[in-house]
Amino acid sequence: MNIIERGRAFLQHLREVAGRTAWDWRRCPRCGDTLTCKWGRYARQPWTLTGRQTVWVQRHRCEPCRSTYSEHAPWLVRGGWYAREVRRLAIDQWQHGGSSVRRVAECVRSLLGRQERWVLWRPLDAPPAAAARCYLSPSTVERWLDQAGREARRTAVDQLHGVPTSGQLATDGLWARLRGGTKRVVLLLVDSVSGVVWPPVVVEGEEAPRGWQRLFLRAWVAGLNRDDLWGVTSDGAPGLARYLRERLAWVNHQRCVFHLWRNLAGELAAQAAAAATGLTGRAAARARQGVRRELRALVRAVLDAANEAEAQVALERLRADPRGGALAVALAEHVPAALVHRRPYNQGLARVSPEWCWRDFRLRLSHGRNHGEPARLERAALLWGVYRNFTPAQERSERKRRYRHPGQSPLAVAGFPPGEVSYLDALAV
Repeated sequence: MNIIERGRAFLQHLREVAGRTAWDWRRCPRCGDTLTCKWGRYARQPWTLTGRQTVWVQRHRCEPCRSTYSEHAPWLVRGGWYAREVRRLAIDQWQHGGSSVRRVAECVRSLLGRQERWVLWRPLDAPPAAAARCYLSPSTVERWLDQAGREARRTAVDQLHGVPTSGQLATDGLWARLRGGTKRVVLLLVDSVSGVVWPPVVVEGEEAPRGWQRLFLRAWVAGLNRDDLWGVTSDGAPGLARYLRERLAWVNHQRCVFHLWRNLAGELAAQAAAAATGLTGRAAARARQGVRRELRALVRAVLDAANEAEAQVALERLRADPRGGALAVALAEHVPAALVHRRPYNQGLARVSPEWCWRDFRLRLSHGRNHGEPARLERAALLWGVYRNFTPAQERSERKRRYRHPGQSPLAVAGFPPGEVSYLDALAV
């Protein structure tokens, strides 16, 4: 059962509980007999989005098996002080709003108790009495998030079973500093065409193949068929390159073009500075700009070539340039790996590693310091991965940002739309 089927089953369960009648509650959940009677009741006072409410819970007793049981509502969490909708609001505010747990707790408190920031929103309202205030703490929100992360970890097996894949993947790592100076890296594997995120892992480093092996093993367990894998894009981590050579020899390794440009930045700056030697002011600036423009055009002709033959011709032009010799030497060994995406069986393979995924990830993690230990960091990453797969992209493009599949989630782009199921349903929140 994949993650969408689990979410659909959970949503169906909530609807069944909501649709139960008085006669349905007479049936004993233990033995199935209807020879039951009411057995008192007790009051609960959960916090909901409309404030604190008093709810009377009816109890029943079964005569044949002599067991007792209670009725329950789908919007109540057994043993919790806050209704299901409050938990879902807090988790979604942290995930989708990209805020800290402290600010999430403050905003949710303000909404529930009509206090704190609520007074800023509605200045004519009187502040609530001390007895009616809500005291939701950030540690409670952290506990809810960690519970959702544990569920995401528990359901990592067959999480994306049956979800089509293009076979063209991209991977990258994000370093996080935890408490006590401990450093860990979150490894991510993304489908280049659909954007589906396979369950990430947290390892000690990127240099050893063991961490990358764990990432791909988790992807196999989650439902990725290794025989469908054709290409992988990365920033050139030595551990990944070694793992691909030893275990996935048939997979083509595309080097991230962005990182290749970044590696050449120092030599470009040095040549631009050498061109401005002895000049000052605007003359020096024009000299530096002219050399940069010329060298960038030559390097771009190599990296943007239609095939390796054209790239070699462009590389020779770069080598023949008076200031391009060192750039040609630094770029020569990476030319075949930079053009893997041009091969017929690697159509759709990304040219860059999935740096864009970390943009949203960093908004919530504070670079990992909020989680303290590697296990909690991994659970947060797993939770974020489920959220990203279910969340559709923005429909409207921005001035500097466009979306390849506006209004569609990665699962929908992959041909497995979640429909009415949300990531909160999939995590049984």
